[in-house]
Amino acid sequence: MDEIENYLLSLMPKLGPNKLRELVRLMYEIQKRDQSALEVILPFEKNISFEKAKKQLLQKRYPVNFKTAPKDRFYLPKLELDPSLQAQLTPREFYPKTIYVEDSVADSELADRVRRKFPQAQFKEWDGKTQVGEVNFSRRLETLVVHREKYDFLKPCPCSCGSAGCGYNLMNLGFGCRFECEYCFLQQYQNLHAVLLPANVEEFLSKVDKVHFNKGLFDRPRIGSGEFTDSLVFDDLTQYSRQIVPFFRSRPHLQFEFKTKSTNIGNLLKMDGCENVVVSWSVNAAPVVEKVEHFSASLSERFKAARAVALAGYRLGFHFDPVIIYEGYQQDYARTVEQMAQELPHDKIAWISVGTLRFSRELKKNIENRFPQNTILDGEFLLDFDGKMRYSDSQRLEAYRFLVPLLRATFPKACVYLCMEDPAVVHLMS
Repeated sequence: MDEIENYLLSLMPKLGPNKLRELVRLMYEIQKRDQSALEVILPFEKNISFEKAKKQLLQKRYPVNFKTAPKDRFYLPKLELDPSLQAQLTPREFYPKTIYVEDSVADSELADRVRRKFPQAQFKEWDGKTQVGEVNFSRRLETLVVHREKYDFLKPCPCSCGSAGCGYNLMNLGFGCRFECEYCFLQQYQNLHAVLLPANVEEFLSKVDKVHFNKGLFDRPRIGSGEFTDSLVFDDLTQYSRQIVPFFRSRPHLQFEFKTKSTNIGNLLKMDGCENVVVSWSVNAAPVVEKVEHFSASLSERFKAARAVALAGYRLGFHFDPVIIYEGYQQDYARTVEQMAQELPHDKIAWISVGTLRFSRELKKNIENRFPQNTILDGEFLLDFDGKMRYSDSQRLEAYRFLVPLLRATFPKACVYLCMEDPAVVHLMS
């Protein structure tokens, strides 16, 4: 960053701090993407003005959208890089160093399983209020909290402000994940840097019959876990599925969705499946899975697990979310669809969602710091209708007009829909 600042000040010695900030941001993003020398990105020009320099850099940074996007949609925050925040990408076993158990669930089955699973951990009592863990997202797996949830049992999916909703309902069974997906919103959202697992799943289930759920896009109300954690990544420990499956089997007017990037399906295979319990996998182009979704199961492993649960009697769901746009992305996503078509029972697929990469302004900085070698931020992201960073409407439509018809033609019985999208874009796709 100092090198970029010094170079810019050598061209424009009188740059003020705000103007310098914008040009540093643009130079950094172009250099990271193109691996070009600073002199190539912004060649020396005597007495070049800030306005001219910014225009040249914006045109290089946003070649697709420079001419059409309003200039206030280009987000140029101060570049703040901190090497101490980088994610640890060395594979490691999940074994927390410190485990807090809330007093009210100290005798629960989950607390007992945790004690047996992690005998070397330091166990502490927790009052449900005291701050736990370090303020460092990358170290969240060092701390586990077994607690009793008191408030956040069931709620409608909090879609982005103004986006088209699908009618999803959430049962937040847990907070925190073992995977390191570079785009994960928890990096910016999670303020308690630990894994939280509620020990009172029966209280969650006891609320279900008292709620009137909307159907949304589906044939019956859809309830699912997986907003703040992967639905199955800890299931061998929590055993949540052992209670959830029989509960919903007896309520065929509802459907429950487990959403995962794991292959932790052991408990599901020990039970008889039912068609109103849907096991869903987030899927992507293979290069994205390999390079961006660290520690998660490979695409082939996910499809193998999906076949197994389908044979056990469950239905399947898939989420192409987030779709990431890069050179050659259409061919890579087409290969994923082809692999699904070859390896999965088509009549078992209940729904497939599609959504392009989007993120908050704050999350952009988290990704830069935790994954400095990332390529997902190299795309042309603009401030959009909901205040988030998104590809332009034209780029998103190009992706949807390629992928959505392909999925509908390949899996005609599945409900294929757009997720967290501008209603105007949804209308253009209808």
